[in-house]
Amino acid sequence: FQLGPRPMLQAVSSLIFGNEPSKMDIEVEKVLEAFIDVQDDIERSNKIKDRANDYFKNQHYDMAIELYTAAIDAAPSAVLYGNRSMAYLKKELYGSALNDADNALAIDNNYIKGYYRRATANMALGRFKKALKDYEIAKKHAPNDKDALAKFTECSKIVKRINFEKAIAGDDKKKSVVTTLNLNEMEVESSYDGPHLGDEITREFIDLMIEHFKTQKKIHRKYAFKILIEIRKWFMAQPTLVDISVPDGNKFTICGDVHGQFYDLVNIFDLNGAPSEKNPYLFNGDFVDRGSFSVETIFTMFAYKLLLPNHFFMSRGNHESDVMNKMYGFEGEVKNKYSAQMCELFTELFNYLPLCHLINQKVFVCHGGLFKQEGVTLDDIRKTDRVRQPPDEGIMCDLLWSDPYSLNGRAPSKRGVGCQFGPDVSEKWCKDNGVDYVVRSHEVKVEGWEEHHNGRVYTVFSAPNYCDQMGNKGAFITIKGDNLTPRFTSFSEVPHPTVPPMAYASSLFGFM
Repeated sequence: FQLGPRPMLQAVSSLIFGNEPSKMDIEVEKVLEAFIDVQDDIERSNKIKDRANDYFKNQHYDMAIELYTAAIDAAPSAVLYGNRSMAYLKKELYGSALNDADNALAIDNNYIKGYYRRATANMALGRFKKALKDYEIAKKHAPNDKDALAKFTECSKIVKRINFEKAIAGDDKKKSVVTTLNLNEMEVESSYDGPHLGDEITREFIDLMIEHFKTQKKIHRKYAFKILIEIRKWFMAQPTLVDISVPDGNKFTICGDVHGQFYDLVNIFDLNGAPSEKNPYLFNGDFVDRGSFSVETIFTMFAYKLLLPNHFFMSRGNHESDVMNKMYGFEGEVKNKYSAQMCELFTELFNYLPLCHLINQKVFVCHGGLFKQEGVTLDDIRKTDRVRQPPDEGIMCDLLWSDPYSLNGRAPSKRGVGCQFGPDVSEKWCKDNGVDYVVRSHEVKVEGWEEHHNGRVYTVFSAPNYCDQMGNKGAFITIKGDNLTPRFTSFSEVPHPTVPPMAYASSLFGFM
């Protein structure tokens, strides 16, 4: 009881449920034990905060969050809530970050970082007008702060652009970027030393393209646009839920988030074999953003999809969206390597990506997870209109954003969209829909994968040492057509050129 409510609850839970404490739980308790004899609540809170700051600086955000929580339990303050909000932002838990920013400002409405934290979380969730209000307040509080002015100015531009686009949209559907392109007019200069694309994608072209990418060179924009135009046609014809049939004895591989880590993507093919008719793959969303080789990653995947349309599959993730691409680097990277026009085409064709896949009628694969609403069926999913930017509610939102958690029932998502769903939800949904288990991605895991809900849900994440800082392994799942039991292969990161993650991200994510 001297340690405070968090270790006490962990101890009670262990006694009642027989739960083994995790390594992090043990580490948290060791930190807190060092301050048992500190009687003054504020002094104890400050000492715990200092240790939390150390973990934060070393990018151990989960530990930092636990310790900030313990410090808040001892003596809450605006700074503590602000610091924990920042840690939640690093974990992309925008709902929790918003709540903590609100708590910080409720304690001290002059706490400038609280407005920055709240604005950043709202930006990530596409709530630009709310973010703008907070940037404006921050600018007023710090009129001589150049960073405050820059963030306010950039956010203002985004809001004005959105308002302008709405004003000119009218009732007519916006014309496709494809209608503005004329590939015949795009000359391939004699100085171009990359692979040349003929009428169709060939394996030789893909192999040469990958080697070209490894040397940090681009394919010619004519060939890049040709790939995008062709892949758009393919995805336009796909359903929202794609059925996959894996014959008895045949292997099938499922990968999770890659996030622009091109060199790790290539390593997956080195470890598990290149995609082929005998070696099919499904990549489960979040192909781009954060990693600074997203262009190379997405063109490699699209090329394989064109080569092997019935043996290479791609599900949309929450990062295949306009808002995320603007914030987390993909738009900036495409503009840097190609053009704003190509950004528009990517935004358009990402809307056509399928939301989920069903393997042999038994394995359901989506990026996020299950549903806030009870009773959603496979047929409901099939009928869902996916050709749009992700909404804040509904089936499409949940498929892209939701997460499993350990308690029964449903709870609001720490991300600010989607929901958290418990073991009873997974059990019922799988039984009602005749599904053995759900494979999803969306979360970093230490070994690259994790089992949830007594085997009804599995997470797979395929970006090792995520953002060059998380220290996690990546993983992929293999199954057989006549044996759907998942097998997991974990792997470590491989070297890549010294371009840091988020190199092309919005300056609005220069956190304060």
